[in-house]
Amino acid sequence: MFFNSICAVVTRSLFILISLIGVWRVVWVKDNGLYWFLTVLYLPLVAEMILTLRRRSGSDYKWFSPAIFLFLISIIPSLWILELHHQENKATDSRCDKLDSSENIKSLFRLWRNDSEEYKLPLSSLCANDWILALHQVLLILLIIGKWLLPAAAELTRNQLSQLLLIFVGTAADILEFTSETLTDIKDSSPAMVYIILSVWTWSMLQFPLHLSVMASSSEDLSEPASSLFSHIRTEVWSTVEALFIQDGPFLVVRLTVMIYFNVIHQMLIFFAIKNFLVVILSIYRLSVLVCDKTS
Repeated sequence: MFFNSICAVVTRSLFILISLIGVWRVVWVKDNGLYWFLTVLYLPLVAEMILTLRRRSGSDYKWFSPAIFLFLISIIPSLWILELHHQENKATDSRCDKLDSSENIKSLFRLWRNDSEEYKLPLSSLCANDWILALHQVLLILLIIGKWLLPAAAELTRNQLSQLLLIFVGTAADILEFTSETLTDIKDSSPAMVYIILSVWTWSMLQFPLHLSVMASSSEDLSEPASSLFSHIRTEVWSTVEALFIQDGPFLVVRLTVMIYFNVIHQMLIFFAIKNFLVVILSIYRLSVLVCDKTS
């Protein structure tokens, strides 16, 4: 019980730390201290930690993780602000240090002085796009590690947790590719499209607090007479629905819009659009097979 409490506190502390870095970056690029009020979004996470420690000894829930959900609430607004600011100020963000060599990476962590004798903080000269990409990467990695560290619910077996973590890894890779590549593709074509992409990205992040892919019927449920088709939905159905409506379906719509409406076509965009299309078609086929098996 003590170990569970320690893991619960450490995980939420990491969540708050990364969110704090995101808020600091927003204050830096906007040059406005009022953005520190974004730290108010941490209060629900702190309150959730206190309640979870008291009532559940730090253990998470089986089908939903309040800690991950509140962590997303605390950091997603900062990423939205940084993405929108970068889209509006790409011209002024051209003079920066890119992470394209080991020497450049090492120089970012050293305190250095420019020609005007002013000291520059480490990482302050990093390109805005690299900063945003790094926050996206750390966010997704921390979601996976955080779920691993969070004390699992009693109903969630180790087999289900390992399955969930593997799903998280694949989901995180797809989401990172979607945001980084698609926002680069549209360039300055349409500010409205940036909002659409960020909205789809935010929607796709709901897969992490929702653990529908490991929801399975208990043995008691299996022994009861079937009252409806919904009562027989298993793990495969939930994972298929997630892929269809939360990730690959919306991703396919956005990529087709970029190719057809904005006339942006290149090899990788076509490849991932085909990949999303195949997943959508296979998901529909999988659902039809499961429905037929349940009704037969």
